[in-house]
Amino acid sequence: MVQAVATNRRAFRDYEVFEKLEAGIELFGTEVKSLRAGSVSLDEGYAAVENGEAFLIGVTIPPYAQGNIFNRDPKRRRRLLLHREEIQRLFGRTTLRGFTLIPLRIYFNDRGVAKVEIALCRGRKQYDRREELRQKAAEWDARSHGGEAARPARVRVR
Repeated sequence: MVQAVATNRRAFRDYEVFEKLEAGIELFGTEVKSLRAGSVSLDEGYAAVENGEAFLIGVTIPPYAQGNIFNRDPKRRRRLLLHREEIQRLFGRTTLRGFTLIPLRIYFNDRGVAKVEIALCRGRKQYDRREELRQKAAEWDARSHGGEAARPARVRVR
């Protein structure tokens, strides 16, 4: 059973998701304890490929309360654990095609290992967001009114 620690709901609104990947994260002991406590912020986070390594940047894991001198910087860059071929493919997509790597959620898998789900995304324009909201509103109307709002009213003529 997967235990989700944090999700980035804003990413689904602001970005168009094309592909999802699972990656491990290189963490220190107090960071893992802080994650298990459920305190993490993915809002400003993104991933980047530099020198053949993938990094998670801008994700905030606050210091563990009982961590004393072993606590690390909350906003430090954390290395993502991926296969070399995956890193090369992501590097090509982000540099040549203009995609962005965004963390969607952080969770603990069945074995208790911290994982991050990253996605290849492209930023949405304002009109794309508005169109999506219109479609969702129309679907909601159709479901809540049993389809009555979508059909024109029938008029009997005698």
